[in-house]
Amino acid sequence: MKYQRILSYFDAVARTGSFRKAAERANITGSALVRRIQDLEQELGAPLFERRARGVGLTTAGEMFLTYARAQNAEAQRLASQIEDMRGVRRGAVRISCSQAAAPHLLPLAIARFTEKHPKISFHVEVLDREAAVSALADYRVDLVLVYRPAPAAGVLHVLKRLPQKLVALLPERHALSGKGPMRLRDCVRYPMALPERPLGARVLLEEFAGRAGIRIAPAVESNSFEMLRGCVRHTGLISFQIEAGVVKTRAKATDGIVARPIDERDAPPADLILGQLRGRNLPVAAASFAEMFAEQLGTF
Repeated sequence: MKYQRILSYFDAVARTGSFRKAAERANITGSALVRRIQDLEQELGAPLFERRARGVGLTTAGEMFLTYARAQNAEAQRLASQIEDMRGVRRGAVRISCSQAAAPHLLPLAIARFTEKHPKISFHVEVLDREAAVSALADYRVDLVLVYRPAPAAGVLHVLKRLPQKLVALLPERHALSGKGPMRLRDCVRYPMALPERPLGARVLLEEFAGRAGIRIAPAVESNSFEMLRGCVRHTGLISFQIEAGVVKTRAKATDGIVARPIDERDAPPADLILGQLRGRNLPVAAASFAEMFAEQLGTF
């Protein structure tokens, strides 16, 4: 499939913005890669790249061809996956981007359950914020996304499963509020807080709820790392917030001395964690099989 290889070369140049980097990634010489792209441009009758101060960028024709190239690459991967499946070779790779809340427990448990039956399937997981995750899906960099409250503009997303999620407060074990049952948001803001940065879904949701209740949020610590925020809860006594998918359901208290209490739904109604794929795309067999299992069992992990 020589033509497919040329499409892959073209995609690599588009992603890296550099013939040199793309050649290194494709394990061919830079001159050979340039010749392949020039042959492609001659065949199409239009330049696909233009020189810039740093590297190269896509022309208008290049932007149009990129959509075609990525769709063709994805279809070739799906075909190869189907052929292997027909031969009884249960192999393949599943590429997923997920929110941080799903990374510590939910997604690893799902992968473990799936690989018990399909041990030759491999996984590549990118932990991204919701906008970057959907962007990776649109660029064919991943097959599936597991994201919290994707933006309404994410029209490329085809929803496979919705899992309603409560907002949860994370408190040190000996905190004054470390009791049981739902708690009000106004009680939390009386204490110093460690919060996710604004692009992250939990922070956006928290500010929406606080704004409706007339509550002002002034975090003592902000971070794009949920592990960092949990560390602040554990070591400095701050309160943080997460969706319930990031909390182990089998224990009221985590092993690191952190207590999880849901925020009262009058202050924070549940919002959805979404499992989705690119709209209109046919997934490779491995990704489709995992998506089917995950969608069916998402509420059981």
